[in-house]
Amino acid sequence: MAAAAVKRIKLGSQGLEVSTQGLGCMGMSAFYGPPKPEEDMIALIHHAINTGVTFLDTSDIYGPHTNEILLGKALKGGLRQKVELATKFGAIFKDGKGEIRGDPAYVRAACEASLQRLGVDSIDLYYQHRIDTTIPTEITMGELKKLVEEGKIKYIGLSEASASTIRRAHAVHPITAVQLEWSLWSRDVEAEIVPTCRELGIGIVAYSPLGRGFLSSGPKLVQNFEEGDSRKHMPRFQPENLEHNRKLFERVNEIAAKKQCTPAQLALAWIHHQGEDVCPIPGTTKIENFNQNVGALSVKLTPQEMSELEAIASADAVKGARYEGNMFTYEQANTPPLASWKAAA
Repeated sequence: MAAAAVKRIKLGSQGLEVSTQGLGCMGMSAFYGPPKPEEDMIALIHHAINTGVTFLDTSDIYGPHTNEILLGKALKGGLRQKVELATKFGAIFKDGKGEIRGDPAYVRAACEASLQRLGVDSIDLYYQHRIDTTIPTEITMGELKKLVEEGKIKYIGLSEASASTIRRAHAVHPITAVQLEWSLWSRDVEAEIVPTCRELGIGIVAYSPLGRGFLSSGPKLVQNFEEGDSRKHMPRFQPENLEHNRKLFERVNEIAAKKQCTPAQLALAWIHHQGEDVCPIPGTTKIENFNQNVGALSVKLTPQEMSELEAIASADAVKGARYEGNMFTYEQANTPPLASWKAAA
């Protein structure tokens, strides 16, 4: 499938404009096996920018820190002005355990550190990576609002936030984008989160739009997991669930063959057809896979084909949770009321 031109879309209602497809950079440095060669990853980032994919997604926890440093190196020499740079704060691994922080002092320190690692004066889109449920979201947002006023960040985003958290945060300062897992094998966000974003004029950034690679390769993907690949522990990739989940991939593959595209392109096209307010950010470490992902922009789906895909990928089509254990997902993302917090103080 030949690649289409990469369009630009408005993300949210505050003026941010991004490429209609982004590039998730996590796997270059962390969580999907050992870090990949820096020179190759910089070449991939440059290729993406030259292709028109200019919305780059990272986080301070990727590495930790090394992915932001990689992007900083890749954007030297005038490329900074050509991209929309998104990074995140608030998720920390400490002594083998996850910790979430959204207190003002931490928010500010994390932002300053990311600016330094990225080698930039301002971050285009700064996400709260996970919600700190120990303090009201209004407290965290208050500090982010100050960072916008100081010019250190341009737009604010949330990741894995509940509908009520999104509403409360948006009341303090407009949220430009919510990042969420959305794909043919993760559709639970369609019930409440997506409608809330649309009601408030918030852009939607779909991470893992290829089901962490499952919608590209199917069950054989697990044979290629390297040491340190977090997917090894994810419930959906365990043998007791994988055999069931194979059926979803096989059906998607059948439709893709009829469309003369790859299953990955079909899965990405499905996300693109959700609306102009949705930007998927598939990650990859290979230029050939990147080119294939951009090719998804040429895949046009009829309403009948969309319905067929959605019938295959119904709520009970996939077995296993998205994450192992408590990964601070939107289901646990409600924070204390501000009034009770003030009373306690």
